[in-house]
Amino acid sequence: MNELPPSTDTSHPPPPAAASPRWADLLQLPLFKVTIVLLLLLAALAWSTHSRLGHLRAEMARSLQKSEATGNETVALARQVQEQTKELQVKVAALEGRQSEAQSQQLALEALYQDLSKNRDEWALAEIEQVLSTASQQLQLAGNVQGALIALQNADRSLSRNDKPQFISIRRAIARDTDKLKALPGIDVAGLALRIDNVITQLDTLPMLSDSEPVAPSELAQSAPRRPPAAARGSAPPAAASSAIGARLGALWTGWTGEMWDDVRQLIRVRRVDTPEALMLSPREAYFTRENLKLRLLNARLALLSRNEAAFRTDLETVQEALTKYFDTRARSTQAAQSMLRQLQGNNLAIDMPTLADSLDAVRTYKAKP
Repeated sequence: MNELPPSTDTSHPPPPAAASPRWADLLQLPLFKVTIVLLLLLAALAWSTHSRLGHLRAEMARSLQKSEATGNETVALARQVQEQTKELQVKVAALEGRQSEAQSQQLALEALYQDLSKNRDEWALAEIEQVLSTASQQLQLAGNVQGALIALQNADRSLSRNDKPQFISIRRAIARDTDKLKALPGIDVAGLALRIDNVITQLDTLPMLSDSEPVAPSELAQSAPRRPPAAARGSAPPAAASSAIGARLGALWTGWTGEMWDDVRQLIRVRRVDTPEALMLSPREAYFTRENLKLRLLNARLALLSRNEAAFRTDLETVQEALTKYFDTRARSTQAAQSMLRQLQGNNLAIDMPTLADSLDAVRTYKAKP
């Protein structure tokens, strides 16, 4: 840097003309230039900062306004949410009350269902026990095998509809009793009863020894052969050379003599009767004899239904003896009735009937459980 020459006159200030060269010299200095540039930069920076701060203040103001509006909206929403929350709480309380009521009702319904289910099982078992008890009595008293089988099948069907594992033991017992009944020999009770009814129906038409009218030749048994007429026994076959008129006359004579011989045979009958009192029955006594035999056959029918073999055979034997004693045994109808009675006597009714004790015990054991 150039140094100014010192002034010799210190009492007077330098003139103005001398100052301008000094500023010019200062402007020529690099430091001064740098300082001016820095000041300009600082001014620009200050202006930029001021403008930015103003912009930030404006944005902050807008943000504050938005925040305030948002806060107001938030407050309004909060109030609305609070009101809705209160309403929801009221509704939740009502729903909880209804839920508690529903739960209590459900518990009551479950308890009622259990009671009904238990009572239904008890009713079903009581009904099955009654049916099996009745079937067992009929089986022992009347030998009603078909009725007992139907009762067992109905009981098993009723238990199968419930489909409960605790009924398996009862169904097994019912299956065992069913197999026992199916293994029994079959007896056609209905067919035997119909045969007895047929004999009862025929009793009114059977000829008795005390009847005033003789038995027609057509009703006699085949065991009594018909005796040929005398003309047929003694006559020889006609000659081959006889005329047609003679043959016709011979045939007419043979038929007429045969009919006359049959009539003569009916006028006089000789037979042996072991019980003469059978020929002396009055019509009233004959009527009561038939009615007594009907009663005997009805008793035999009842004995058949009740499987009472002793009474069944005794009544049939009594009827057989009465037919032999009071009725004409040469008549075909009497022999047919006797043959039917003999067939009835050939049936064996003495069958040891099983009981339904297994099924009844299984039902009662299940009912006795707590």
